[in-house]
Amino acid sequence: MGEENRRRCYKCLLREMDEEAYREKLHRYIELLDKDTKTPEELYGNRLSLCKECDYLEAGTCQACGCYVELRAAVKKSRCPYKKW
Repeated sequence: MGEENRRRCYKCLLREMDEEAYREKLHRYIELLDKDTKTPEELYGNRLSLCKECDYLEAGTCQACGCYVELRAAVKKSRCPYKKW
């Protein structure tokens, strides 16, 4: 099915989406961030590397603050609440 024919879910909860659909939606959102908002690719990778070393990371979520680390790391002005980056 082509992208133009795909049905979008505007009123669903994350628990109602399958994992692959959620992952695609998150990565598409990050991809479409305005260049002035988006973290440069090298810095984004560095931020994610630090998150991967953190004991609070679980299934893409920071268990300390509740953020989705890939999304937080993708926004230039975001900061780790624990000052790891």
